[in-house]
Amino acid sequence: RMEGQGCYTLPTGTEYRGALKDGMFDGEGELLFPSGGRYRAVWHRGVPTQGKYTFADGLEYKDKKWHYCDGYDRRFYTEICSGLKPAGISQLTNLDPPRKIPEGCYDCGDGFYNPETRVIVDYELRFLRNADDDEHEWIIRTCRKAWDETTDHRPKP
Repeated sequence: RMEGQGCYTLPTGTEYRGALKDGMFDGEGELLFPSGGRYRAVWHRGVPTQGKYTFADGLEYKDKKWHYCDGYDRRFYTEICSGLKPAGISQLTNLDPPRKIPEGCYDCGDGFYNPETRVIVDYELRFLRNADDDEHEWIIRTCRKAWDETTDHRPKP
C-alpha cells in the first residue's frame, strides 16, 4: 500500500499530493482539480478533518459568513479585486470577457449544456455527463444562454 509522501492521480484527472498512510490520504495534503481549484487539508484515514478550498482565480471559499455574489454584494471576484467597470458596461461572468457559448447551449458553470441532447461537455468540449430532469430544469431556468435570436435596440417611444 502507498505510504509516506507522494502523488496520486484519480481517474477524473484530480491529483492528490501529500502524506499517505496505509493506502489512504493521511496528514497534510492537497487535491488539485483539473479546473484549477485546489483543496488543502489535514486528512485522517482518507477523510479531511480541516481544510480550505481555493478556486482557480484565487478566491478562497469560506463556509461561514460567505458573502461572495450574495443578494447584498453581487460583484464577481474579478470586480472585487480590480474594481467595477464604468456605468453601462456590465460584466456578465467572473471571466471578462465571458466565454463564448455554442449556439443553442447554456454555460452551466463546469461546461456547456445542450438542451436538445441533454449532454454537458467541459470547456474543452469533452463529455462530462448527461443531465437528469432536475439538472435540465435548473440549467434552463438559471444559466446564461447563447443567443439564438437577433435582438435589436428599440428606443423608448
